[in-house]
Amino acid sequence: MPRTRAIRIAQSYCTDGRFLHDLARRVAIPTESQNRDRLPDCYRYLREFEQDLAALGFAGTIIDNPTAEGGPCLIAHRIEDPALPTLLIYGHGDVVAGMEERWTGGRTPWALSVEGDRIYGRGTADNKGQHTIAALALEAVLEVRPTLGYNVTFFIETSEETGSAGLHELCARHRDRLTADWLIASDGPRLDPRTPTLKGGTRGVYTFDLMCDLREGAHHSGNWGGLIANPATILCNAVASLISERGHIRVRDVVPAQVPAAVTRALQDITVQKTADGPDLDPWWGEPGLTPAQRVFGWTALEILAMTAGTPDLPVNAIPPQAWARLQLRYTVDVDPDVFEPAIRAFLDARGFGNVQFINQTEHDKSGATRLEPDHPMMVWAAASVERTTGKRPTILPNAGGSLPNDCFASLLGMPTIWVPHSYWGCNQHAPDEHLLMPLAAEGLGIMAGLFWDLGSTPPPATPRQARATAPA
Repeated sequence: MPRTRAIRIAQSYCTDGRFLHDLARRVAIPTESQNRDRLPDCYRYLREFEQDLAALGFAGTIIDNPTAEGGPCLIAHRIEDPALPTLLIYGHGDVVAGMEERWTGGRTPWALSVEGDRIYGRGTADNKGQHTIAALALEAVLEVRPTLGYNVTFFIETSEETGSAGLHELCARHRDRLTADWLIASDGPRLDPRTPTLKGGTRGVYTFDLMCDLREGAHHSGNWGGLIANPATILCNAVASLISERGHIRVRDVVPAQVPAAVTRALQDITVQKTADGPDLDPWWGEPGLTPAQRVFGWTALEILAMTAGTPDLPVNAIPPQAWARLQLRYTVDVDPDVFEPAIRAFLDARGFGNVQFINQTEHDKSGATRLEPDHPMMVWAAASVERTTGKRPTILPNAGGSLPNDCFASLLGMPTIWVPHSYWGCNQHAPDEHLLMPLAAEGLGIMAGLFWDLGSTPPPATPRQARATAPA
């Protein structure tokens, strides 16, 4: 069968060296977006990727970021017929810091090394390896049939690791070039490396600081202890008022009223387990009455990321003048982030913490919550395609626990989104010795080839955009 042939060609790229060849070229470009000296490397990465896509019939344009903090983007189109539906594929070519001195076994972040099933190099898992899989899967389909039966837009940014700076502005400015009928992209890990995972969206991110600043300068704890208020003590109590010692969020306006029934059904067979390289799970932590899967995929998490008071590296016998904490909410589409600041402010004031400032930091991370319902026709279609390719029923997550700039596509551009991850929890993403597993790459190539084949032969039900395009005048 032609579909089977396309899948086999895609998977052969893992055995004939093609996948490693393409990935090695991309890993060798040190696209650290946190290092502004690497901005020329980000441009180089996009130029080389644009040339690779040109061989598949794409015409691309590299676009400068509209903000000073962000890196460039590549928008490349393969147009078979303007009347056909369009697929959007997203990836990010930037990576976190290489951390060269911390890699083990003589490895380096900027040179691919294969050891058993592990493919080492910065970006192998996040995200160069994953969008390389998408590009090669498209190539495999085109090896078997000359046309896809739809148009494709490939969109690569280079600012994801710094919060996708400028992405919302860029998507709004270039809406006509990025609007599509579906998004199928790959990022993040599978829930279980043995089972394909489909994610319909992401939790949102809302970051804020709490600050208690009472006076200028520190004061001797012997002379002034018991006489002047300690901002560290006040701040600790303020934070403890928001979340209990067992992780229960006390400010209820930031949590959903309930986990929706469709989400509950989708999560009922999902078990969140300890990974080989991960920490032990704490079953007593978090929202009472929820399963671990519901807590991470269907609920709000409030976490303290950092706290300081005084001089932690060299404590002195003095009451500090101020104390600071950075907190973060991970939230689902069931709550409105616009209520977070007034709700937390009112909650603190009602408990006597008027001297604790609330400082909104969400300008640095604009990822909003998105979700594609588990019974959405696009998700049902994608799950059937993956099962047909692998013989495995995929795990369906209405949204991931982490965050991606998916709100740009699902909310701003208004398309159904499917994320098909090809990594796993133990990949050392954002750490030394980052790696991708060869068996997951091979299976991922087959999965993506199957999805791209099916889009042209047995596509999902029409999206609202398609319905509007075909409606009589």
